[in-house]
Amino acid sequence: MLARICQAVLAKVPLPLRGLRSRLVVAFVLVAMASALGAGAVAFREARTAVLQQSQDDVVREFRTRVKALEPSLLAAPGPERLQKTVEVALGGKQSQGWRVLATYGSHRAYAPSADFDKLSPQLRRSVDTKRAAVFQRVNADGHPYFVVGMPVMYSSGTETRFSGVVMYLVVPQSTEQAYVEAMVSAIEHATLVALGLAVVLALLAARGVLRPVRALRRATHRMAEGHLDVRLVVSGSDELAALSQSFNRMAAALKLSVSELRRLEAQARRFVADVSHELRTPLAAMSAVTNVLDANTPHLNRDTGEALRLISEGTNRLSRLVNDLMEISRFDACAAELNLDEIDLAEFVQHTLAARGWQDQVETNLPRPGMLRTRVDPRRLDVVMANLVGNALLHGTPPVRLTMGVREERADVTWAVIEVTDNGPGISEEALPHIFDRFYKASTTRTRSESSGLGLAITAENVHLHGGRIRATNVPGSGAAFTVELPLHRDPAAAHHDSTAGAR
Repeated sequence: MLARICQAVLAKVPLPLRGLRSRLVVAFVLVAMASALGAGAVAFREARTAVLQQSQDDVVREFRTRVKALEPSLLAAPGPERLQKTVEVALGGKQSQGWRVLATYGSHRAYAPSADFDKLSPQLRRSVDTKRAAVFQRVNADGHPYFVVGMPVMYSSGTETRFSGVVMYLVVPQSTEQAYVEAMVSAIEHATLVALGLAVVLALLAARGVLRPVRALRRATHRMAEGHLDVRLVVSGSDELAALSQSFNRMAAALKLSVSELRRLEAQARRFVADVSHELRTPLAAMSAVTNVLDANTPHLNRDTGEALRLISEGTNRLSRLVNDLMEISRFDACAAELNLDEIDLAEFVQHTLAARGWQDQVETNLPRPGMLRTRVDPRRLDVVMANLVGNALLHGTPPVRLTMGVREERADVTWAVIEVTDNGPGISEEALPHIFDRFYKASTTRTRSESSGLGLAITAENVHLHGGRIRATNVPGSGAAFTVELPLHRDPAAAHHDSTAGAR
């Protein structure tokens, strides 16, 4: 329960105050405050008790001495005059210190210097009458402390001590003692403030010592995340942070070796694919030429020979497409793909792409009027993009397949041509959606032996990115899969390609 409360309180703290430096400072301040307040409270209690006890003892001792020194003649059946004389003798020059003395004998009262004795509580008087001994208490009146003493006057009769009937009361202001106590409180407050200041300074120094290697580790981690695998930390000391720095260095060294090996293997794989594709291209061209000649003679062949020839022709064409796709991927990997730009009308171009493949009757289109959307693109690469997206929807989706085109303004200086291809099929599974543009990825295991190589959408995405555009795949509820291509209208794709390829190299 306490942990949840602490987490809830921490969640409400602004983010900059949740750092390690802030927590160290707060921890030091809390410890220093608790220590200072605890020590101050103990010191204050002891000092206050000592001051008040000393004052109390001095007053009681002196008052008792004065009462014992009273002449016996003044205590023998004292009347008002004798009682007043007794009070004046007991006061004996202490009026300047604020002493006030009251004497009672039966119904008689005598005061010195005045009759202001409202500080005497009934409980004190009853205690004096009951105990027949000195009784004292501290009281506060009008915000000022007073020390009140009640003392019965005793006399000796032979071997017996008897009560004379006279009771002496003393009221002494404790302003001096109160000033001492207030001075102690002020001193404790100043000491606490000094302790808190020292705690903050020590916390900042400790935080600086702790955070220096932590900041270095953070900077090194950021540099490693940016691809600088040769970054290392300077190890100093033998504490836990030094051990952490050593572990980071070992991890960085191991990661650099692993990444270097992976890059070497990847480069070998790409080079192998490029070399194999290039080597296969010449014999495939010859095989395609032979199969084309044989296809022309198919009507003159028997059934079995014709079927065998058809299988050979289909296999050759499929292998030829795969080799062409692999060579195209190799160009992207080598940053050798180039744009041959031409200004075209996008709506007319899309219609020509559909007509060239006989898809105009299978695709519902919603295109702007001719001349509304013109931009500079590579017609061959854009044709590959549209053919792959529409062909993918026709092959794996369910009619109707729709192709729409529009314009979207992102900012005043950036406008996009938006092309969307949707189908009415089951859509793309959620686990396949993040990998739909990966190379050799097939969304369904039933398609692993299909004519698809798993490179079509990867090549499509590369061509879109080469134009400085964006592509994404989503599922539209109740409408199957949707592929959206965004091409910039007010940006030079060649410049964007130059920047991206320069960064890649």
